[in-house]
Amino acid sequence: MLNPPLKNIYTCFPGGRHKVLTMSYDDGREEDRRLVDIFNRHGIRGTFNLNSGRLSDPRRIPAGEYRTLYAGHEIACHTYTHPTIERCPTEQTARQILRDRMELEDIVGAPVRGLAYPNGSYSKEIMALLPLLGIKYARVVPTTGGFGMPEDFFEWRGTCHHNGALLELGRKFSELYKTQYLYMMYVWGHSYEFTTYDNWSVMEDFCAMIGGREDIWYATNIEIVDYLEDARRLRFTAAGDKVYNPNAASVWLEVDGKKVEVPGGTLTEL
Repeated sequence: MLNPPLKNIYTCFPGGRHKVLTMSYDDGREEDRRLVDIFNRHGIRGTFNLNSGRLSDPRRIPAGEYRTLYAGHEIACHTYTHPTIERCPTEQTARQILRDRMELEDIVGAPVRGLAYPNGSYSKEIMALLPLLGIKYARVVPTTGGFGMPEDFFEWRGTCHHNGALLELGRKFSELYKTQYLYMMYVWGHSYEFTTYDNWSVMEDFCAMIGGREDIWYATNIEIVDYLEDARRLRFTAAGDKVYNPNAASVWLEVDGKKVEVPGGTLTEL
């Protein structure tokens, strides 16, 4: 058939979903225990950005708790001592990130591949440096107020800080229904801020409202990056009637409105 029918083929999140929720919390303070408990009760998952050079601070989670407390979530870098890295020599910035990564990996026994810029400080030069240090993404402080996918994962802007209209944005996100788009809600902050402002109820209410929904994928930052990289590696025929998945994991598609799982290592008819 020289002119096969054109199909609408869309990338989906796992399970054929079109929405993803992810959380990002910095500094590893003791309030992370309460925050993780809230997340776990509602099936919400996130990324915790930690400074391995500040573990002597008694307000911080001790390294011995990392594997158990953050199980099911992601541990990412936040630099070794939390400097304002845009003002630092490039060599020191590289050491700050790489040493933090190496020590965190030694603690948790697994690769650590994400970063939240300390003090929100970064530059184009630092962004270019990160892939050479094994970092796959980096989160900034400014937010979008929206639910689009990032244009650059090394300048990843969240939807909102948790003090920024969290419940209102959560309601808007839960009501999104157009499956021709991929939507992401990304919330960031510091768990100690809930104690400072006495507003733990905001996160409790948000997680109770947004958790446990069939149309939302609850993911860590690195899972989103890895999944979308897998999706970009799919190999389609020109006719769009077959696709080969060279990855180990499945990738999901929507083909003319039908959800299709493409298992890893398979050639799948569409």
